Amino acid sequence: MRNFIMDFIENTPQQMISYAEYIQQALYHSEYGYYMKNTPKIGPAGDFITSSNISDIYGRTISKWFFQKAKEYKLPFQVCEIGGGNGRFARAFIDEWKVIADEEIHYCIFETSPYHRKLQQEQIAFSENIRQIDSWNEIIPFCGMIFSNELFDALPVHVVEKKNDQLHEIMVTVKEGELAEKAVPLTNGDICLFLEESGLSLSNGQRIEIPLQMEQMIQSLSAALNKGIVLTADYGYTDEEWQEPMRRDGSLRGYYKHSLMSNVLEQPGKMDITSHIHFDSLIRIGEKEGLNFHFKMRQDEFLLSAGILQELEDHYDPNPFSPISKRNRAIRSLIIPSGMSSAFHLVLQAKKICEK
Repeated sequence: MRNFIMDFIENTPQQMISYAEYIQQALYHSEYGYYMKNTPKIGPAGDFITSSNISDIYGRTISKWFFQKAKEYKLPFQVCEIGGGNGRFARAFIDEWKVIADEEIHYCIFETSPYHRKLQQEQIAFSENIRQIDSWNEIIPFCGMIFSNELFDALPVHVVEKKNDQLHEIMVTVKEGELAEKAVPLTNGDICLFLEESGLSLSNGQRIEIPLQMEQMIQSLSAALNKGIVLTADYGYTDEEWQEPMRRDGSLRGYYKHSLMSNVLEQPGKMDITSHIHFDSLIRIGEKEGLNFHFKMRQDEFLLSAGILQELEDHYDPNPFSPISKRNRAIRSLIIPSGMSSAFHLVLQAKKICEK
């Protein structure tokens, strides 16, 4: 893919592209994009791990949480998951639903990756009520819950840096046969507006990612949602946290075979590319699009409030490889302060629902 991207850049009028364009090609190109290729992404054989792949308990806990919320808010039992990955979360959610509810769940996965669609088909028995979609038009007007896990962190972002008291956009170009960065004075009005509305002020030498596609995604899902809730699980920072000195280099990173890659221009198409999301902007844009903010909770706190401890088997099992022992370890890993949940937050937004 490296040659494809270099040719792509050299065929543009300015012989450079934004980081957002680069990430779009590297992750989502129909043939060469990382998420589109027929290779494992999640788990030991892939490049990264997600909460839903530590254990089925994650999907099962959120299934029970939604069952209660749907009754409380008088919502139909309908879920749309955006970007279902290998399908493990959906399978766990649906399996738990069969145990706790008499009524059937209507569950759809909005998935554009052919590879992930295939993996989901191997995990889940699709039917009239449980299906894959590739367009909002297939379900609008939607009522119920829209859920995503690590969706927004994978969206393309622009990169901005302040140099000599002036804002620059960091572009991607070709230099001496290699992909390289090039700083140009910032002229993108949408980026300027994002910075203004978020109140972010950069210091000299500070770099930050600007997620313009996040706004487009929120607009799309809000337009599709007639009534219901949006539950977003992801990692990121508040505007105040972005201003801290330790964030001055930004958060754009790659993951390749479970190793952190600081230079995302290496291995295009072969590694995941991610950046921390702007939580305050997610909430602010959501409010503008009719999604009322209900809460933002650290993932371990959310899981505890959702009753995950009720799933912890109390008795001791001397066999560390038994299903009970594995399950208990997974639960502990999701709730201990030093576990992966401490880096994640869940944001609940709602449309046409009053908080009780």
